[in-house]
Amino acid sequence: MKLRVVTYNIHKGVTGIARRPRIQNVRAGLQAMDADIVFLQEVQDRNDRLVAAALFDPDHTQLNYLATDAYPHSVYGRNAVYDHGHHGNAILSRHPILMSENLDISDHRFEQRGLLHAVADVNGMEAHLICVHFGLFARSRARQAEALVERVRNVVPPSAPLVIAGDFNDWNHRLDAQICNTLGAVEASHARGARLHTFPSHMPWWQLDRIYVRGFEIERAHALTGRDWAQRSDHVPLVAELAQSVDHGSAVAGKAA
Repeated sequence: MKLRVVTYNIHKGVTGIARRPRIQNVRAGLQAMDADIVFLQEVQDRNDRLVAAALFDPDHTQLNYLATDAYPHSVYGRNAVYDHGHHGNAILSRHPILMSENLDISDHRFEQRGLLHAVADVNGMEAHLICVHFGLFARSRARQAEALVERVRNVVPPSAPLVIAGDFNDWNHRLDAQICNTLGAVEASHARGARLHTFPSHMPWWQLDRIYVRGFEIERAHALTGRDWAQRSDHVPLVAELAQSVDHGSAVAGKAA
């Protein structure tokens, strides 16, 4: 079984300073990347300012607008709430999503952060999917990584395939060992021999975005760079091509039997 997964911080679908809408370009990018599962951060599912300016249909949320027919299954976790709207993490999938739960992992009142945990039916196999967006401060990220590890230990069966993806803001790679060693996971881009930089999009210099997997073989990992992607967000998407691990698949099958 092959699986193409992507993580992408879409910056609410607007430009950085002028705040001009560019959600149409993000949508086109999501359709072009031809992924099976997409982990999104900073999805602004409600923005009354764009509705008031007649730039967005009030009955058509940003999540639904982005999903289209390409991703018939989607879930959203609302994290940051303000007067004119809210934003959070989302997961888009070609495979049915059986359940989802959003956890508040905010470390202080100035940053609202979340962990969106879903389970998808991937060709008869229950795969656990966790989409995260960690904070800007090192101590916050360390505590949020602890919350992630605790969630996986308490809820995800050791034999279940697992993908953890998102914007970790971990520019100095301090969380890799904590997540990989504790959970037995592998970070996709590092596993292929080189770290893949995803921020800023016009000249990627830092690796803020990660895909960690357990129960999958990583066949390829790459970032979608270039002018078109640079114009869609301040991050570029990170892509991982996965195949089910033979040993892990046997363990899952044995457990099901």
